[in-house]
Amino acid sequence: MKCVHRVLVTVTTAVAVLAAPTAALAGAGEPDRSGLQRGLDAIIAESAVGALMEVRDEDGVWRGTSGVSELGTTRAVPAHGRFRMGSITKTFLATVTLQLVAEGRLRLHDKVGTWLPGAVPNGHRITVRQLLNHTSGVPDYRRLLPMPPTPEFLDNRLRTWPAAELVRRAVANPPTFEPPGSDYAYSNTGYLLLGQIIEKATGRPYGKEIERRIIRPLRLHGTSAPGTSPRIRGPHPHGYVPIELATGRRLVDLTVMNPSLLGAGGEMISTTSDLNRFMAALLDGRLLPGHLLDEMRTPGVKEKQYGLGLRWQDTSCGVRLYGNDGDALAYQAWSFTTEDRRRQVTLALTPDFRGDPDDAVDALLDKAFCD
Repeated sequence: MKCVHRVLVTVTTAVAVLAAPTAALAGAGEPDRSGLQRGLDAIIAESAVGALMEVRDEDGVWRGTSGVSELGTTRAVPAHGRFRMGSITKTFLATVTLQLVAEGRLRLHDKVGTWLPGAVPNGHRITVRQLLNHTSGVPDYRRLLPMPPTPEFLDNRLRTWPAAELVRRAVANPPTFEPPGSDYAYSNTGYLLLGQIIEKATGRPYGKEIERRIIRPLRLHGTSAPGTSPRIRGPHPHGYVPIELATGRRLVDLTVMNPSLLGAGGEMISTTSDLNRFMAALLDGRLLPGHLLDEMRTPGVKEKQYGLGLRWQDTSCGVRLYGNDGDALAYQAWSFTTEDRRRQVTLALTPDFRGDPDDAVDALLDKAFCD
């Protein structure tokens, strides 16, 4: 395919972004946020091409960027840029699922086999709740496909992957565990099934339901469920994946890709502002009644901090954060809010795979919520 040859750069070339300009946008009279900017710069120095972040709290809104928008250039990352949010999509999809529960059109104890006969071999034993909280035991299809750094991944970058095909590939394998509900194993396949159930319950694709129920009411103008459309519209940083080629490992520009590979569990595009607005609205009870929001915050298994499409973590200062994080191959994102909605933070990276950014991101989130 032509797009395989769009941009190839060596992994070590990413080090060049360390000299790139950084930007912090804040109004006069706002508190010093230089520590947040230093945290963003540190992530770029260790493991990313570009980064953008928005913090909302009682002192107003702070936005910062670091690195470059595209390797080989000095273009700054757009502060309002769009990015693929990966598994934060699951929080949107779970919200729509629970709205249908509130309307009596679905029940959490409904069986997959009732809605999608024959789709899953043991569908008569798996519930909607178990799909939402990853306790279904349905194998994860993404573990069964060529993924970076294998070169074969590039052959499919523009391919449309029907959800039904991905589900069939997954369930051709034995369950991750049995019986359903007895353990936890993250499964993107479970969310493909939820997307299909939403379509059966409403007569409309899940993306249209997300748009109708969440995106339009909250005026999330930078957010979309692109379906099979491969491009990110509007200002955005470029994203890259490492690929093993005959000449060595290279970063390949994967900004353009068919997001059907990510599907109902990861296809969506958004901005830092939109995700902060969405998380605040969700925790504020504007999208779900209280008893279903409580269900969303109830873990599927006791030792996991994951409920119905929502996860949580605690900061060093004892503040509990609710939200989600996402990995869309060439983009990584984190979006969290405090339970009282007084502070929201969303961060997105275009990783360069020189290192794992998780510890540095956790430290930056800690600073954003605790200082």
